[in-house]
Amino acid sequence: MFGFEKLDAWQSAIDYAGQIYLLTEKLPNEEKFGLTNQMRRAAVSVSSNLAEGSSRSSPKDYLRFVEIAYGSLMETVSQAHIAKQQMFVNNREFERLTESADRLARMLSGLRRHLIEKQHEK
Repeated sequence: MFGFEKLDAWQSAIDYAGQIYLLTEKLPNEEKFGLTNQMRRAAVSVSSNLAEGSSRSSPKDYLRFVEIAYGSLMETVSQAHIAKQQMFVNNREFERLTESADRLARMLSGLRRHLIEKQHEK
């Protein structure tokens, strides 16, 4: 098992990407190369950046990847708003997704705080 696989945030990011995949299956076919692709790429980017960041030798480098992961998560939230506005998803689906995003955002913020503290220890 790789170190990043033990991270609760990484595991949640994998689950979140799964939610995005299920949600985007419902989007119209004409959105396949638009919103569907954008949401999936951003969702996959969250766990990917956590994994890549964990391989870095310094907390500063790792922190940068955690911040990129956080940004990708925020992209999916913005895109979910668009999907809701276009009536591609209903209120319940939107709320479920944003609740998951909020939990994951809190985990990423906690990891970010931990890495900042680690930087200051040196």
